[in-house]
Amino acid sequence: MHNYLDFEKPISDLEGKIHELKKLASEDESIDTSEEVGRLESRVREAMVDIYSKLNAWQKTQVARHPQRPHFIDYASTLFTEFTPLAGDRQFSEDAAIQAGFARFRGQPVALIGQEKGNDTKSRLKHNFGSARPEGYRKAIRILEMADRFQLPVITLVDTAGAYPGVGAEERGQAEAIARSTEMCLGVKVPIVSIVIGEGGSGGAIAIAVGNRVYMLEHSIYSVISPEGAASILWRDSTRAKEAATNMKITADDLKSLGVIDGIISEPVGGAHRDPNAVISAAGETIANALAELSSRSGEQLRNDRRQKFLNIGRNL
Repeated sequence: MHNYLDFEKPISDLEGKIHELKKLASEDESIDTSEEVGRLESRVREAMVDIYSKLNAWQKTQVARHPQRPHFIDYASTLFTEFTPLAGDRQFSEDAAIQAGFARFRGQPVALIGQEKGNDTKSRLKHNFGSARPEGYRKAIRILEMADRFQLPVITLVDTAGAYPGVGAEERGQAEAIARSTEMCLGVKVPIVSIVIGEGGSGGAIAIAVGNRVYMLEHSIYSVISPEGAASILWRDSTRAKEAATNMKITADDLKSLGVIDGIISEPVGGAHRDPNAVISAAGETIANALAELSSRSGEQLRNDRRQKFLNIGRNL
């Protein structure tokens, strides 16, 4: 069953009528509803184009968080072959929020790192809703070190509301782990291509998103804090999240204009959850083009370009 967002009510009503007509036709073969169904399907397409062509920042936040949006495991299983995940940080434990390992992308060996949110209650609890503890970032550091040693390009897929803020995570050095992961991304001499596929929240995102090329899906968000968190801090009222989302400039269009990201990957009308295969394929093409562009650069040049890229953010504002 499709999960509709609050602003999708016109679409929900129309698709509900389509479902009823198809059910009626299946129960009584003498009833032909094909003409009416076709008319309603045309209206659904028109409604989706109209609604999704003018989404505000808060509505895009809702789309980025849609439970049926494709997650890391969907990209990993579709775009990559021979994916071999590695577990543990060699210091404390395994953290399933960050999935990391090695794979082949169109035959080329690569390192693959990303956050996994889970798609049902059991998997969401297992992956802690994509919010990593220090162990997750230290595992990412392990993979980055190995990628640098064996000269393997790194692909990172970002999808987290932020690093886990629990007491245990803070006791085990959450901030230090995020800082070292960010430092490691800046230091490796291999290409890093990062894509924000859903939410890119705070240091939990940037820890694996310091790439030579950084892209966002059209309806993803990337921010220093969640809109709800910003509203709670600024106005002590989390219900003003919509206002915060607008002022924070967290959409792909905003961040492209500010020079924070390098490009935007288009989503199907209605969002990535409407046609996961199409958006995953588009992400694959973007990764392939970026790797091809970066392949001729030396390790020193890749590292220096990456560092300068992030130093330059905000200089022309």
